[in-house]
Amino acid sequence: MESRADKAAELKRSGKCNCAQAIACTYCDFAGMDEKTMSDLAQGFGFGMGTLEGTCGSIIGAGIVLGAHNKDRRKTVQDMRAIMTEFNERNGTVTCKTLKGTETGKLLRECPDCVKDAAEMLEKILDEHNDGVN
Repeated sequence: MESRADKAAELKRSGKCNCAQAIACTYCDFAGMDEKTMSDLAQGFGFGMGTLEGTCGSIIGAGIVLGAHNKDRRKTVQDMRAIMTEFNERNGTVTCKTLKGTETGKLLRECPDCVKDAAEMLEKILDEHNDGVN
């Protein structure tokens, strides 16, 4: 059985979604939104917030889900800090252009792998909140 993290990575790999959309759409039920609405909300946050310069879109997608799910700014910020810390420890950065190696020529992580990482981290947080992930 395919995990949600695998599903999110496949959405990115297929080209159907950007990194933020792949996460947000895979976990839209936790946000209480339909997939189309979630896709529309996340469309500008792929590619390092649209330019490769910013935070990896997969992390932003996780933040969108957490914000809608938690409905508590403090809890969401705490959860996002945990995801960003773990993502940075695993990949060496949270910045899209560095992950893609646009300035160094050294690719640190492929986009589908970043999506899978962020999905696993999001799932861990949702499980800790006793919401469970199917």
